[in-house]
Amino acid sequence: MGAALRRRDLARASAYHRRVSLIRRLPETLVNQIAAGEVVERPAAALKELVENALDAGARRIVIDLENGGIDHLSVTDDGHGMIADQLRLAIERHATSKLPSGDLSAIATLGFRGEALPSIASVATLTLTSRAVDGPDSGNGGWRLTVDNGRIVADGPAATPPGTRVAVDGLFAAVPARRKFLKSQRSELAACLDVVRRLAMARADVGFELRHGGRRLLGVAAGTDAGPGAQVARLAALLGPDFADNAVAVDLEREAVGLGGLAGIPTYHRGIADHQFLFVNGRPVKDRLLVGAVRGAYQDLLARDRHPVVALFLAVPHDFVDVNVHPAKTEVRFRDASMVRGLIVSGLRRALDAAGHRAATTISAGALSAFTAPLLPALAPAMPGGVAEAPQRFAHFAELALLAGRGLEQGPATPFAPGPSAPTDAAAPASADYPLGIARGQIANTYIVAETDDALILVDQHAAHERLTLERMKRALAGGTVAGQTLLLPQLVELDEIAAGRIVDRAGELAELGLEVEGFGTAAVLVRATPALLGNIDTAALIRDLADDLSAWGAAVTLQERLDRVAATMACHGSVRAGRALGLAEMNALLREMEVTPHSGQCNHGRPTWVRLGKPDIERLFGRR
Repeated sequence: MGAALRRRDLARASAYHRRVSLIRRLPETLVNQIAAGEVVERPAAALKELVENALDAGARRIVIDLENGGIDHLSVTDDGHGMIADQLRLAIERHATSKLPSGDLSAIATLGFRGEALPSIASVATLTLTSRAVDGPDSGNGGWRLTVDNGRIVADGPAATPPGTRVAVDGLFAAVPARRKFLKSQRSELAACLDVVRRLAMARADVGFELRHGGRRLLGVAAGTDAGPGAQVARLAALLGPDFADNAVAVDLEREAVGLGGLAGIPTYHRGIADHQFLFVNGRPVKDRLLVGAVRGAYQDLLARDRHPVVALFLAVPHDFVDVNVHPAKTEVRFRDASMVRGLIVSGLRRALDAAGHRAATTISAGALSAFTAPLLPALAPAMPGGVAEAPQRFAHFAELALLAGRGLEQGPATPFAPGPSAPTDAAAPASADYPLGIARGQIANTYIVAETDDALILVDQHAAHERLTLERMKRALAGGTVAGQTLLLPQLVELDEIAAGRIVDRAGELAELGLEVEGFGTAAVLVRATPALLGNIDTAALIRDLADDLSAWGAAVTLQERLDRVAATMACHGSVRAGRALGLAEMNALLREMEVTPHSGQCNHGRPTWVRLGKPDIERLFGRR
């Protein structure tokens, strides 16, 4: 029995080796279908290839038509230089391109090439190329049309068409049902196509784009007449909405022949997903992890962890500095000096955001207005004894309460607020026109400062604002060396679990740079000998526990500088003016003045806004005066 089993196993092994040793050349149709798996996984991928070809052909206007999300039909029509008949036939052969005139892969000046893109599309759909060269020999007879049906040429002859090229793709994967069943719904495929066109339209403000689905126009932007940055801003506003342009700052930085430009949303203008981060390298839309990580690093202490900035950044680099063909879909790139590029992006964004000063998003004020509702006094008055005539007397005590409240605001207890060196502390109230955030008039619930400018009402969250000011002071002190520590008269013992205490002790050297001196005390406790002088009188035990939790959450992947910044943010939160603390008018004004000269003071360390502006026209609308 055992011998028979061994003979059977040997026979099976011999048959297997005979099968795998028969190496053969695959049919051309199968080769193209395999290549199509890399290039045309969905309609949006095919559309991207065709629109990029149109841009490289010098088009100034591109029209896209889709049916059923591009699954049944998609076409791209351009007014570029066009092709003659021989070029049309050559275009459907594998590894044929006009984008490498010198044959040097390190000097690609176009949007790149996929030599097998058109033949791959033609192998899984019906591809129709109609073109007329602007100055070619076919321009007199109206051009040429070539149709390929799933790898077979079915039409090749003259056609009447204007100068330019039209590429139509019908029945994508109709003859390959195994691939077609993996396509998503019409809505999802349409969204992907729209995203592709939007990104390419952002990169080329000098080209007009129009996208129609089922005859309905979904996107349309005209070609910009200005070649400067003004056209780029107008294009971004048209595609991302005017709110983005109103709440963004210009980015402009150059280093070692590498330039960075574009717009970056201020931190208080953010989204819940990262789909609104648009990155371009030499006009090519990319989704590169290096660039996304650089954006995240630039906003690290300006946004909450679950919020994402809105940016549109354009990177211009020498052609031999970047490899654009490292990814099959050309969505990622490889830089010769990746660390320099990351540093450039972080520095460019931080400089632009620093220049924004105390700005906050305009959408915050709009949201605040929507929270106001009209009073219901007319509906309540008839139910009161005496009716409407007695209403003024019934509400007379509210005026007395308001006067008492106003008097209490000015004469209430005031623990001294420690302003920065540039913040005036005199109690005299200057003219509100002298300062962007106005002059403090009072406090609501010992939490929110009410200030007045010549044309607006300003509401400030005192804890959020002071938290940002404290963090910026700590960062300035850290940049100059170390943060000054304040030695405790009696060292404070903070009990933790053994793991948490170990995390704190392991980072004792880094914490000392921030003015927090700690040492281990046994295995499950930490002895605190000094705290940052900037924080004043704080709850030391609560600070140590929060830092232990933060160190556990960050892990080892965070760099030293990022850890220092995050520890500083946690410390700043504990050392800030707390909600519920009464402030005097001099303290409130000192806080406002320091906010006006401190970068990023429009948002706290967690990305929440620190102040809201209600303009005079907005208030008039609340009361029906407009």
